[in-house]
Amino acid sequence: MQVTLKILRFDPAKDQKPTWHTYQVEAEPWDRVLDLLHKVKWDQDGTLAFRRSCGHGICGSDAMLINGRNRLACKTLVKDLGSVITVEPIRGLPVEKDLIVDMEPFFAAYRAVKPYLINDEPPPARERLQSPEERARYEEATRCILCAACTSSCPVYWVNGHYIGPAAIVQA
Repeated sequence: MQVTLKILRFDPAKDQKPTWHTYQVEAEPWDRVLDLLHKVKWDQDGTLAFRRSCGHGICGSDAMLINGRNRLACKTLVKDLGSVITVEPIRGLPVEKDLIVDMEPFFAAYRAVKPYLINDEPPPARERLQSPEERARYEEATRCILCAACTSSCPVYWVNGHYIGPAAIVQA
């Protein structure tokens, strides 16, 4: 099937404002948006910039605004989007180039809440043991892959430079 991929591109070093670029890409329904971005970069426009690492929804590096929703490009299937797909950088973070954003404000908020256990007792000789019940208390928070999708989809985060966002709040 033929897919129209519309990508919001911006290079702050040379562009005044972001502009939409349209690419026609041959795709299979089971292709992921990440596959389409690779096809554009490798076959049509080598200047396209985006992050990706594991390609399996574990690292969180390819969070993008896809058809108006924050998603991971490596987990989003073409069959779920249709024949016209829009891709933009996630909102609320400074764009470095094209689909790459500066994640430092996100990680600074995350570090600010000290997302680790703090114990005032002296360390034991070997290790601190944790019961299954104690571990269950933190289970949900350990599933976050730090992609910033939840935080950057929050309108309060876009306008309030002091709001730490949902990812940091869960860790706190």
